[in-house]
Amino acid sequence: MYLNLGLTAKALYLSYLGRPFQLRRWVIVTFFLSLLICFWVVVAIGRALDHILYPEFRRQKIRQPVFIIAPPRSGTTFLQKLLAKNRGTFAPVLMYQTIFPSITIQKIIQSVALASRQKGGLLFDISCWIERHCFGGWDGMHKMRFAEPEEDDGYFVYTFVTEAIYLLFPFTRALWGAGFADDLPPRQRRRLMRYYRSCLQRHLYLNGPEKILLSKATQLSGSIECLKAEFPDARIVNILRNPVESIPSHISVFYTVWNWVDPSIGKKSRESLEYAELAAAWFLHLEKNDITSRSENYLRIFYTDLVRRPDRAARSIYRHFGIPLTPSATRRIQKEAKRALEYKSSHQYTLEEYGLSAAWIKREVGGIMKRYDFRFSDRPTDRGSKR
Repeated sequence: MYLNLGLTAKALYLSYLGRPFQLRRWVIVTFFLSLLICFWVVVAIGRALDHILYPEFRRQKIRQPVFIIAPPRSGTTFLQKLLAKNRGTFAPVLMYQTIFPSITIQKIIQSVALASRQKGGLLFDISCWIERHCFGGWDGMHKMRFAEPEEDDGYFVYTFVTEAIYLLFPFTRALWGAGFADDLPPRQRRRLMRYYRSCLQRHLYLNGPEKILLSKATQLSGSIECLKAEFPDARIVNILRNPVESIPSHISVFYTVWNWVDPSIGKKSRESLEYAELAAAWFLHLEKNDITSRSENYLRIFYTDLVRRPDRAARSIYRHFGIPLTPSATRRIQKEAKRALEYKSSHQYTLEEYGLSAAWIKREVGGIMKRYDFRFSDRPTDRGSKR
């Protein structure tokens, strides 16, 4: 296990001592921090047992993995679930697998789940209850279920090097490295990626040693240099959405939690601005990668193309990387694409809602706006961006 002690200590200091005392915030942060500590210890024990019970996982090869990378609210979840319909080729990462990145623990969960199904589905009922009460409020923005493909942020929560920590510790500038690992010192970057590799090795060992790893992580937008150094043969799919649409939608997801933890945080706040700065930095970082990447290892898809013709976008990935696509997988992808086209988002956001402006967008990502002829719009944005 790896934990970035520097970021962890700074986050705790800022939360408990860096702001005036507020009982509500202290109680919520303490509760979830205690929960994380419990999970960290359990997972650490499980991973230690992996080395004893399943030492072969350390020799598991990760060949030409496929990573879907983009800032949040750019269609990454939708594309991941679309490609994951081809389970004969891909080994997508499921949510519960990111929470418990241990072969031993996952085998226990699978055994209990099997026994539960044979005795009336008690575990299933419990998990459904947790999903409804813990994740249900986000269904309109980002639907999460334990047994569905999910992004890799769960792996990184245990390291404290993840944008997810900003939910409880909204100090983006002070904790910049948590969301932008490429700015961390080289030693910390290497340790982070070694831990990540060990998680993916375990995943493939248990779920398909010969399959292609399919990973989706918005977090990797700020870690793409680390990723390419650790996985030189990685195949990266980047989705580009207009920052005017993506950034306010991005903030909206986190603002819901910020306001719950600390009702004094407004939409037009320091927290929103700092988080928007991170999103803009991700756009610029990915644009630099787009310019320097080799075509055989990289493909960019535009968000508008993805939502208009998702089946065509999915096929373009298979074709570009030379991945076989069976007729049955094609039918499953087409069925999922057709269902997705019927979805209409009810969530709408504007730059002004979070204290941003066209002038701010031009200053931060003006080059990208001009290069791709992205337009500014005064209309509320978010077209199906739960994807």
